[in-house]
Amino acid sequence: MKERPRSVSVRSMRMSEKAAFDSGVSSRELMKKAGEGIYRACVWETPVAVVCGKGNNAGDGYVAASLMSEDGIDCTLILLSDSFSEDGRYYFEACREKGIPYKPWSGPEDLTGFSSVLDCIFGTGFRGEAEGAEREAIEAINRSGAFVVSADINSGLNGDTGEGSVYVLSDLTVSVGCFKDGHFRGDAPDAMKKLVNVDLGIEIKDYK
Repeated sequence: MKERPRSVSVRSMRMSEKAAFDSGVSSRELMKKAGEGIYRACVWETPVAVVCGKGNNAGDGYVAASLMSEDGIDCTLILLSDSFSEDGRYYFEACREKGIPYKPWSGPEDLTGFSSVLDCIFGTGFRGEAEGAEREAIEAINRSGAFVVSADINSGLNGDTGEGSVYVLSDLTVSVGCFKDGHFRGDAPDAMKKLVNVDLGIEIKDYK
C-alpha cells in the first residue's frame, strides 16, 4: 500500500507562512512562487479561463495568467469580485499592464469555449457552502468539459476535512507549500483526478 504523503492542517500552513514572513520572507514573493508552480504543473490547452475569487488564491491565478501571457498562451481572467487582497491586487495590475483580457462574472455563464480552466475561487481556508456567483462559477466549471486545474484545493472543499456540498471537480489539483489534511479526506479523493504539491521553499511545521 502506497504511503500517504505528509499533510498539515490549514492552521499549521498559515502559521508556517507567518513564521516565514516574520523572518523576512516577502508574502508577495511567496505568491509569485505559488503562481509559478501552478503554471508549470501542466501543459495548458488554449484558450484558458482563470476564474478568480477575492483572496490570495486569486492572486496565485494572476501570477499564473501573467506567465501564460508571456509564453503566448491565450487566457482570460474571469473576476467573481471587485475586491482583492493586497498582493492579489499587485499581480492583477501586472496582468492589466500586459493587456490580459478580464471580465466580471455576469450571472450564469458558459465556459465551454475554453479548453482549460484554472480554478482560483476559494483557498484552503474556505468553510461552509458556496453561494451566489461563486456557486454559479463552480457549477459552470464542472459543466465546461475543459481540463480543470484547481489552485491549492478544489474550490468548495474544506481544507481540513475535505468535505463540501458544491465543489470543483478537477483533472489536476496543485497544492501550495504542503499538502493539507483535507486533500485526503471527505469528498476530496473523488473530486481530484491527480494531486501534486508545489514547494515554496519555507519550513512547514505542525502547530497544535
